[in-house]
Amino acid sequence: MAMGFCDDVKAAAEQIAAAPEITIISHIDADGISCEGILSQAISRLEIPVKSVFVRQLEPLTMPQVPDDTSLKIFADLGAGQQNLMLDRGLTEKDVLIIDHHVSQPCEREYTQVNCLPYGHTRMSAAGVSYLVAKELDDANIDLAQLAVIGNVGDMMAREKCGLVGPAREIIVEDGIRHGSVDVRKKDLNCYGTATRPVHLSLAYNDDPFVKGISNNPEAARQFLKKLGIRQQAPDGRWYVWEELSDEERRTIISGLAQQLMANGEKTDRLLMESYRFPGEIPRTPLRNAQEYATLLNACGRWSKPQIGGAILRGDRGTAYRDAEHMLNNHRAILRELLQYIVERGVKELEYLQWLHVGGKYPDTIVGIGAGMALSKLNSSKPVLIMCEVPEDRNLTKVSMRTTERVVEKGIDLQKALADASAEYGGGGGGHKIAAGAYIPKPAEEEFVIRVNRILGEQFAAKGPGNR
Repeated sequence: MAMGFCDDVKAAAEQIAAAPEITIISHIDADGISCEGILSQAISRLEIPVKSVFVRQLEPLTMPQVPDDTSLKIFADLGAGQQNLMLDRGLTEKDVLIIDHHVSQPCEREYTQVNCLPYGHTRMSAAGVSYLVAKELDDANIDLAQLAVIGNVGDMMAREKCGLVGPAREIIVEDGIRHGSVDVRKKDLNCYGTATRPVHLSLAYNDDPFVKGISNNPEAARQFLKKLGIRQQAPDGRWYVWEELSDEERRTIISGLAQQLMANGEKTDRLLMESYRFPGEIPRTPLRNAQEYATLLNACGRWSKPQIGGAILRGDRGTAYRDAEHMLNNHRAILRELLQYIVERGVKELEYLQWLHVGGKYPDTIVGIGAGMALSKLNSSKPVLIMCEVPEDRNLTKVSMRTTERVVEKGIDLQKALADASAEYGGGGGGHKIAAGAYIPKPAEEEFVIRVNRILGEQFAAKGPGNR
């Protein structure tokens, strides 16, 4: 890691250790909840009083949730791009510590910040940065590496390279392996649901890569496995999950999928991934691997119960876990309904994007996830933009955008597109190249879509003439 980044981590740890009391202000997604889980435990172990506040977005509407007291305010997985709000609130340099991985906005007050992005670590989430700070506080916090892996995977840091890279891999994953809480499978199937879904459903619901004749077709996936001679059900009728298959069975399936891709002229470069499993967790539960654990945390956050996710990260396997499972089931059911709505309603296509407004039909906390899921059923060569109402403020519209790695490789940066376009209308946006969001004034909706389309066109053109 760059020396400057190490110095920032050290300065953050010193500021925490010297604080008489601390408030963590964190985001509600899997990364933000993981940040809170890591930091609250590391701070509690120092016997410093700590409390937590979760916010959906750091904006004027949510700033009143930040307590007006003498505690050190740690802004985790947010804050880098909203320092002016802290300035407006009258917070001094001594009052604030920012732990983030988003683009930092200049501010006339120099708040202490530890951010991996300026040092070129673009594939590390805020949970990763939080873990490095926790480890700096005490090497014994190595048990929290597992939480950092969940946060990184949940924030799609492993998606582009089909595995974590940089310090997230070299330090955090290795710490997890050393501690014994993380188990790595280097060439696993790039597929979701390997701990909980019947194998044929895992294959059918997977679209990265999209396997013609199997993706989106559970019965065809079942027949594909049957033809390969893979046992799919236990004697008691229970469906096997990927994790329960033998190495040989897994190799046979991967080889069969590779042949299917090549037969259709598709690349096989996204067929395999490095997967992160947690041997200490109960088999066939979402806690068994990083992807599904992150989805469980996201379900808690998206349905306004991030504290339940935090309790699970702290080891609660009773009431909190049962509540989270219930939310996860509800989360999946609503997402399926949203996906069906997007596909049936259809999108409007512009030259460089496709878009849809879902009104107040679905919560603004899940439309982005729905957008990502819909990509495989729409034109995946164009980013998808979905708008919805914001229940707390009818004058605002929430915008969510998603695209694929292939499109990002062509020069598309959704974070920049939404940040630039929303700023022109007095709104605000942020996120990552592949997934981003923004809030804009309601009257600007149609104009905004046209503006984003134009910005995406400029991004395509800047990358080169082959981008059409």
